[in-house]
Amino acid sequence: MIQHIRKKIVTIGEIVVEIMAEQPGFGFMEPFALRGPFPSGAPAIFIDQVARLGQECGLISCVGRDDFGTMNIERLRQDGVDVSAIQVSADHATGSAFVRYRPDGERDFVYNIRNAACGQTQLTDDAFRLLDDARHFHVMGSSLFSFRIIHAATTALRRVKENGGTISFDPNIRKEMLDIPEMRAAMEMMLQYCDIFLPSGPELMMLTEANTEDDAVREILGLGVKEIVVKRGSRGASYYSADQTLHLPPFMAEEIDPTGAGDCFGATFVTCRLQGHMPEQSLRYANASGALAVSVRGPMEGVSTFQQLDAVIAQAVGVA
Repeated sequence: MIQHIRKKIVTIGEIVVEIMAEQPGFGFMEPFALRGPFPSGAPAIFIDQVARLGQECGLISCVGRDDFGTMNIERLRQDGVDVSAIQVSADHATGSAFVRYRPDGERDFVYNIRNAACGQTQLTDDAFRLLDDARHFHVMGSSLFSFRIIHAATTALRRVKENGGTISFDPNIRKEMLDIPEMRAAMEMMLQYCDIFLPSGPELMMLTEANTEDDAVREILGLGVKEIVVKRGSRGASYYSADQTLHLPPFMAEEIDPTGAGDCFGATFVTCRLQGHMPEQSLRYANASGALAVSVRGPMEGVSTFQQLDAVIAQAVGVA
Protein backbone atom coordinates (compact mmCIF):
# COMPACT_ATOMS: atom_id res chain seq x y z
CA MET A 1 0.00 0.00 0.00
CA ILE A 2 1.29 3.46 -0.91
CA GLN A 3 1.20 5.70 2.16
CA HIS A 4 -0.42 9.12 1.65
CA ILE A 5 2.14 11.82 2.41
CA ARG A 6 0.80 15.17 3.55
CA LYS A 7 2.63 17.98 1.78
CA LYS A 8 0.68 21.22 1.92
CA ILE A 9 1.15 24.37 3.95
CA VAL A 10 -2.33 25.66 4.78
CA THR A 11 -3.56 28.87 6.38
CA ILE A 12 -6.92 30.46 7.15
CA GLY A 13 -8.19 34.02 7.21
CA GLU A 14 -9.05 37.18 5.39
CA ILE A 15 -8.86 37.85 1.68
CA VAL A 16 -9.33 41.55 0.94
CA VAL A 17 -8.62 44.17 -1.67
CA GLU A 18 -6.27 46.93 -0.65
CA ILE A 19 -6.66 50.50 -1.89
CA MET A 20 -3.88 52.97 -1.14
CA ALA A 21 -3.82 56.74 -0.85
CA GLU A 22 -1.51 58.36 -3.36
CA GLN A 23 -0.38 61.12 -1.00
CA PRO A 24 0.89 60.73 2.57
CA GLY A 25 -1.05 62.23 5.43
CA PHE A 26 -3.28 61.32 8.34
CA GLY A 27 -6.43 59.28 7.90
CA PHE A 28 -9.22 59.54 5.36
CA MET A 29 -11.09 62.71 6.30
CA GLU A 30 -10.81 64.37 2.91
CA PRO A 31 -10.98 63.40 -0.78
CA PHE A 32 -7.72 62.49 -2.51
CA ALA A 33 -6.41 60.18 -5.22
CA LEU A 34 -6.35 56.44 -4.54
CA ARG A 35 -4.50 53.56 -6.17
CA GLY A 36 -5.79 50.00 -6.42
CA PRO A 37 -7.45 47.62 -5.97
CA PHE A 38 -4.63 45.22 -5.09
CA PRO A 39 -5.16 41.59 -3.98
CA SER A 40 -4.36 41.44 -0.29
CA GLY A 41 -5.01 40.04 3.18
CA ALA A 42 -2.17 38.80 5.37
CA PRO A 43 -3.00 35.08 5.01
CA ALA A 44 -3.45 35.50 1.25
CA ILE A 45 -0.07 37.25 0.89
CA PHE A 46 1.56 34.58 3.06
CA ILE A 47 0.18 31.67 1.05
CA ASP A 48 0.87 33.32 -2.30
CA GLN A 49 4.53 33.66 -1.31
CA VAL A 50 4.58 30.00 -0.27
CA ALA A 51 3.23 29.02 -3.68
CA ARG A 52 5.80 31.15 -5.52
CA LEU A 53 8.51 29.12 -3.78
CA GLY A 54 7.14 25.95 -5.37
CA GLN A 55 5.56 24.56 -2.20
CA GLU A 56 2.13 22.92 -2.31
CA CYS A 57 -0.28 25.05 -0.31
CA GLY A 58 -3.87 26.14 0.20
CA LEU A 59 -6.02 28.83 1.80
CA ILE A 60 -9.30 28.62 3.72
CA SER A 61 -11.30 31.82 3.32
CA CYS A 62 -14.38 33.47 1.86
CA VAL A 63 -14.86 36.22 -0.72
CA GLY A 64 -17.87 37.95 -2.19
CA ARG A 65 -19.41 37.14 -5.53
CA ASP A 66 -17.91 40.30 -7.01
CA ASP A 67 -14.95 41.51 -9.05
CA PHE A 68 -12.76 41.89 -5.98
CA GLY A 69 -13.33 38.28 -4.97
CA THR A 70 -12.73 37.00 -8.50
CA MET A 71 -9.53 39.03 -8.81
CA ASN A 72 -8.13 37.56 -5.59
CA ILE A 73 -9.05 33.96 -6.37
CA GLU A 74 -7.63 34.11 -9.87
CA ARG A 75 -4.38 35.66 -8.65
CA LEU A 76 -3.94 32.93 -6.04
CA ARG A 77 -4.87 30.18 -8.50
CA GLN A 78 -2.48 31.55 -11.09
CA ASP A 79 0.40 31.48 -8.61
CA GLY A 80 -0.31 27.87 -7.62
CA VAL A 81 -2.43 28.11 -4.46
CA ASP A 82 -5.13 25.47 -3.87
CA VAL A 83 -8.27 27.65 -3.79
CA SER A 84 -10.76 24.79 -3.34
CA ALA A 85 -11.55 25.87 0.25
CA ILE A 86 -12.26 29.52 -0.60
CA GLN A 87 -16.03 30.00 -0.43
CA VAL A 88 -17.89 32.58 -2.53
CA SER A 89 -20.70 34.40 -0.73
CA ALA A 90 -23.67 35.86 -2.55
CA ASP A 91 -24.69 37.83 0.54
CA HIS A 92 -21.46 39.57 1.58
CA ALA A 93 -18.97 41.72 -0.32
CA THR A 94 -15.27 40.93 -0.46
CA GLY A 95 -13.37 42.58 2.40
CA SER A 96 -11.39 45.75 1.90
CA ALA A 97 -8.55 47.68 3.47
CA PHE A 98 -7.82 51.33 2.74
CA VAL A 99 -4.32 52.42 3.73
CA ARG A 100 -2.65 55.80 3.96
CA TYR A 101 0.96 56.39 4.85
CA ARG A 102 1.82 59.04 7.41
CA PRO A 103 4.87 61.29 6.86
CA ASP A 104 6.82 59.24 9.43
CA GLY A 105 6.15 55.98 7.57
CA GLU A 106 3.45 54.68 9.91
CA ARG A 107 0.10 53.75 8.37
CA ASP A 108 -3.58 54.39 8.98
CA PHE A 109 -6.06 51.71 7.91
CA VAL A 110 -9.81 51.61 7.39
CA TYR A 111 -10.98 47.99 7.32
CA ASN A 112 -14.13 46.24 6.21
CA ILE A 113 -13.30 42.73 7.35
CA ARG A 114 -15.41 41.54 10.24
CA ASN A 115 -18.71 42.19 8.44
CA ALA A 116 -17.43 41.32 4.97
CA ALA A 117 -17.33 37.94 3.24
CA CYS A 118 -14.10 36.94 4.99
CA GLY A 119 -15.96 37.24 8.29
CA GLN A 120 -18.07 34.28 7.13
CA THR A 121 -15.07 31.96 6.76
CA GLN A 122 -15.80 28.49 8.10
CA LEU A 123 -14.52 24.92 7.88
CA THR A 124 -16.39 23.30 5.02
CA ASP A 125 -15.89 19.77 3.71
CA ASP A 126 -13.42 21.23 1.20
CA ALA A 127 -11.54 22.89 4.06
CA PHE A 128 -11.27 19.64 6.02
CA ARG A 129 -9.99 17.84 2.91
CA LEU A 130 -7.34 20.53 2.54
CA LEU A 131 -6.37 20.26 6.21
CA ASP A 132 -6.02 16.49 5.95
CA ASP A 133 -3.42 17.10 3.21
CA ALA A 134 -1.50 19.59 5.37
CA ARG A 135 1.88 19.03 6.94
CA HIS A 136 1.88 22.56 8.34
CA PHE A 137 -0.74 25.11 9.41
CA HIS A 138 -0.08 28.84 9.73
CA VAL A 139 -2.08 31.30 11.86
CA MET A 140 -2.11 35.09 11.43
CA GLY A 141 -3.11 37.12 14.49
CA SER A 142 -4.85 39.61 12.21
CA SER A 143 -7.29 36.85 11.26
CA LEU A 144 -8.49 36.26 14.82
CA PHE A 145 -11.10 39.01 14.60
CA SER A 146 -14.24 37.07 15.58
CA PHE A 147 -15.30 34.03 17.59
CA ARG A 148 -16.22 32.29 14.32
CA ILE A 149 -12.70 32.59 12.92
CA ILE A 150 -11.03 31.84 16.25
CA HIS A 151 -13.05 28.62 16.53
CA ALA A 152 -12.26 27.65 12.94
CA ALA A 153 -8.53 28.36 13.34
CA THR A 154 -8.35 26.44 16.61
CA THR A 155 -10.17 23.45 15.15
CA ALA A 156 -7.91 23.51 12.10
CA LEU A 157 -4.62 23.69 13.97
CA ARG A 158 -5.67 20.89 16.32
CA ARG A 159 -6.55 18.69 13.36
CA VAL A 160 -3.19 19.33 11.67
CA LYS A 161 -1.34 18.82 14.94
CA GLU A 162 -3.14 15.54 15.61
CA ASN A 163 -2.15 14.40 12.11
CA GLY A 164 1.51 14.96 12.99
CA GLY A 165 1.87 18.38 11.39
CA THR A 166 3.46 21.55 12.71
CA ILE A 167 2.13 25.04 13.45
CA SER A 168 3.46 28.56 12.96
CA PHE A 169 1.99 31.76 14.39
CA ASP A 170 2.55 35.39 13.39
CA PRO A 171 0.84 37.88 15.79
CA ASN A 172 0.62 40.49 12.98
CA ILE A 173 -1.35 42.93 15.13
CA ARG A 174 -2.78 46.18 13.77
CA LYS A 175 -3.58 48.92 16.28
CA GLU A 176 -7.08 49.16 14.83
CA MET A 177 -7.76 45.59 16.00
CA LEU A 178 -6.57 45.86 19.59
CA ASP A 179 -10.04 46.85 20.81
CA ILE A 180 -11.40 43.37 20.03
CA PRO A 181 -11.40 41.75 23.50
CA GLU A 182 -11.22 38.11 22.40
CA MET A 183 -8.08 38.63 20.33
CA ARG A 184 -5.49 38.60 23.13
CA ALA A 185 -6.88 35.42 24.68
CA ALA A 186 -6.92 33.77 21.25
CA MET A 187 -3.32 34.78 20.54
CA GLU A 188 -2.15 33.44 23.90
CA MET A 189 -3.83 30.14 23.06
CA MET A 190 -2.17 30.02 19.63
CA LEU A 191 1.21 30.51 21.28
CA GLN A 192 0.59 27.36 23.32
CA TYR A 193 0.27 25.29 20.14
CA CYS A 194 2.84 26.75 17.77
CA ASP A 195 6.22 25.34 16.79
CA ILE A 196 7.47 28.46 14.98
CA PHE A 197 6.68 31.91 16.43
CA LEU A 198 7.16 34.86 14.07
CA PRO A 199 6.74 38.17 15.96
CA SER A 200 7.74 41.61 14.69
CA GLY A 201 9.88 43.62 17.13
CA PRO A 202 7.74 44.54 20.18
CA GLU A 203 5.34 41.64 19.52
CA LEU A 204 7.99 39.33 21.00
CA MET A 205 7.17 40.59 24.50
CA MET A 206 3.48 41.35 23.99
CA LEU A 207 2.21 37.92 25.07
CA THR A 208 4.66 37.37 27.94
CA GLU A 209 5.30 38.66 31.45
CA ALA A 210 8.90 39.48 30.53
CA ASN A 211 10.61 42.88 30.81
CA THR A 212 13.47 42.10 28.41
CA GLU A 213 13.78 40.31 25.08
CA ASP A 214 16.03 37.63 26.57
CA ASP A 215 13.47 36.87 29.27
CA ALA A 216 10.69 36.79 26.66
CA VAL A 217 12.64 34.32 24.54
CA ARG A 218 13.20 32.04 27.54
CA GLU A 219 9.54 32.25 28.54
CA ILE A 220 8.26 31.44 25.05
CA LEU A 221 10.70 28.58 24.48
CA GLY A 222 9.62 27.28 27.87
CA LEU A 223 6.07 26.95 26.56
CA GLY A 224 7.25 24.39 24.02
CA VAL A 225 7.77 26.71 21.04
CA LYS A 226 10.70 25.27 19.09
CA GLU A 227 11.80 28.29 17.04
CA ILE A 228 11.34 32.05 17.44
CA VAL A 229 12.05 34.36 14.52
CA VAL A 230 11.93 38.09 15.26
CA LYS A 231 11.39 40.36 12.26
CA ARG A 232 13.27 43.64 12.79
CA GLY A 233 12.67 45.40 9.47
CA SER A 234 15.63 47.58 8.52
CA ARG A 235 17.67 45.94 11.31
CA GLY A 236 17.39 42.43 9.87
CA ALA A 237 16.09 39.47 11.85
CA SER A 238 16.92 37.20 14.77
CA TYR A 239 16.48 33.47 15.33
CA TYR A 240 16.23 31.68 18.67
CA SER A 241 15.92 28.03 19.60
CA ALA A 242 16.93 26.01 22.64
CA ASP A 243 20.47 25.60 21.30
CA GLN A 244 21.04 28.35 18.74
CA THR A 245 20.85 32.14 18.43
CA LEU A 246 21.34 33.98 15.13
CA HIS A 247 21.25 37.64 14.14
CA LEU A 248 21.40 38.41 10.41
CA PRO A 249 21.53 41.87 8.82
CA PRO A 250 18.97 42.98 6.24
CA PHE A 251 19.48 43.19 2.51
CA MET A 252 19.48 46.72 1.19
CA ALA A 253 16.33 47.77 -0.65
CA GLU A 254 14.56 50.96 -1.62
CA GLU A 255 11.38 50.93 0.45
CA ILE A 256 8.37 51.71 -1.71
CA ASP A 257 5.64 49.83 0.13
CA PRO A 258 6.29 47.77 3.29
CA THR A 259 2.78 46.28 3.46
CA GLY A 260 3.04 42.50 3.12
CA ALA A 261 6.80 42.30 3.68
CA GLY A 262 6.43 40.54 7.02
CA ASP A 263 4.00 38.06 5.50
CA CYS A 264 6.46 37.27 2.70
CA PHE A 265 9.29 36.98 5.23
CA GLY A 266 7.34 34.52 7.39
CA ALA A 267 6.17 32.47 4.42
CA THR A 268 9.72 32.16 3.14
CA PHE A 269 11.16 31.13 6.49
CA VAL A 270 8.47 28.52 7.14
CA THR A 271 8.73 27.10 3.62
CA CYS A 272 12.51 26.89 3.82
CA ARG A 273 12.43 25.07 7.14
CA LEU A 274 9.82 22.58 5.90
CA GLN A 275 11.90 21.98 2.78
CA GLY A 276 14.92 21.10 4.90
CA HIS A 277 17.00 24.28 4.90
CA MET A 278 18.98 24.97 8.07
CA PRO A 279 17.94 27.95 10.26
CA GLU A 280 20.67 30.33 9.04
CA GLN A 281 19.94 29.76 5.36
CA SER A 282 16.18 29.97 6.02
CA LEU A 283 16.65 33.29 7.80
CA ARG A 284 18.83 34.60 4.98
CA TYR A 285 16.20 33.69 2.39
CA ALA A 286 13.50 35.29 4.55
CA ASN A 287 15.48 38.55 4.80
CA ALA A 288 15.90 38.57 1.02
CA SER A 289 12.17 37.95 0.59
CA GLY A 290 11.31 40.89 2.84
CA ALA A 291 13.70 43.15 0.93
CA LEU A 292 12.10 42.29 -2.41
CA ALA A 293 8.61 42.74 -0.97
CA VAL A 294 9.17 46.33 0.21
CA SER A 295 10.62 47.38 -3.15
CA VAL A 296 7.31 47.00 -5.05
CA ARG A 297 4.03 48.89 -4.66
CA GLY A 298 1.15 46.61 -3.70
CA PRO A 299 0.99 44.15 -0.79
CA MET A 300 1.13 40.98 -2.91
CA GLU A 301 3.16 42.35 -5.82
CA GLY A 302 6.54 41.75 -4.17
CA VAL A 303 6.29 37.96 -3.78
CA SER A 304 9.36 36.17 -5.09
CA THR A 305 10.79 32.88 -6.34
CA PHE A 306 13.91 31.13 -5.09
CA GLN A 307 15.68 32.26 -8.25
CA GLN A 308 14.94 35.89 -7.39
CA LEU A 309 16.03 35.38 -3.78
CA ASP A 310 19.28 33.75 -4.87
CA ALA A 311 19.95 36.77 -7.09
CA VAL A 312 19.46 39.17 -4.17
CA ILE A 313 21.79 37.14 -1.97
CA ALA A 314 24.41 36.80 -4.71
CA GLN A 315 24.34 40.53 -5.41
CA ALA A 316 24.86 41.30 -1.72
CA VAL A 317 27.82 38.92 -1.57
CA GLY A 318 29.28 40.55 -4.68
CA VAL A 319 28.96 44.03 -3.18
CA ALA A 320 30.57 42.88 0.06
